[in-house]
Amino acid sequence: MPETRVLRKGKHMAGTLYLCATPIGNLEDITFRVLETLKTVDVIAAEDTRNSIKLLNRFEIKTPMTSYHEFNKFDKGRQLIEQLLEGKNIAVITDAGMPGISDPGEELVKMAYEAGVPVTVLPGACACVTALTLSGLPTRRFCFEAFLPSDKKERKDVLTELVDETRTIVLYEAPHRLVKTLAELLETLGDRRLTICRELTKKHEEAFRTTFSEALTFYETNEPKGECVLVIEGADREELRRAEQESFAELSLEEHMNRYLSQGMNKKDAMKAVAADRGVSKREIYAMLLEE
Repeated sequence: MPETRVLRKGKHMAGTLYLCATPIGNLEDITFRVLETLKTVDVIAAEDTRNSIKLLNRFEIKTPMTSYHEFNKFDKGRQLIEQLLEGKNIAVITDAGMPGISDPGEELVKMAYEAGVPVTVLPGACACVTALTLSGLPTRRFCFEAFLPSDKKERKDVLTELVDETRTIVLYEAPHRLVKTLAELLETLGDRRLTICRELTKKHEEAFRTTFSEALTFYETNEPKGECVLVIEGADREELRRAEQESFAELSLEEHMNRYLSQGMNKKDAMKAVAADRGVSKREIYAMLLEE
């Protein structure tokens, strides 16, 4: 494994960038290692200093803070890299959970590596994994989409991609947008099972196991509250395969073959692909082609 390149600037060796996980609800979920690091670094870069000061006050941490968020991530990022190159150690924290996951910390990590600054992670709470393990849905394979894009075209593209996603899907959503998002998911993905997790690690933690249609009915009379994590079952692989075979059956054999031949396949490989699509042997496809 190649060693991390550590730059020197003047008399200084570059400091270290620490990505520190913070609690997602219950303040007791912070680690001893994170607390010690927050106390000893030179600067804490926080997504929202007004929010993070509550955490620092709770544990009597006096380290100076500076804001680092989505709207200043490039300009402030360059300033932080300069400080790191001067030998300062900097901890990055988000409002809740792991910095770099659905937050601008990922940009700072990229900049640090490009500058040769050492980066390390102090693991801890993460809403995505917490909700997934609480959901009761399959956990071995999952995809994380964070918040769906606000841009209409990009949002539609992402939702379309999720139609054939067989892994468990994890999304974040704010309460005031929850009903609209559930309706879009129902229309696009069909009426799947999901678990809506809210108030994670707090006193009123809830894992609402439901379906899209049932959830929409529920929220007609119950106002959504709290940040939500939606854990959604993936598409059924066998159903997708059957639907695909049915769509191929609508093509003539010649049309089906031409689809692969036009992609540059030779005739032998095209026959093999067509046979796999239709769930028959290559010999049967060969015989059918001879009959035409």
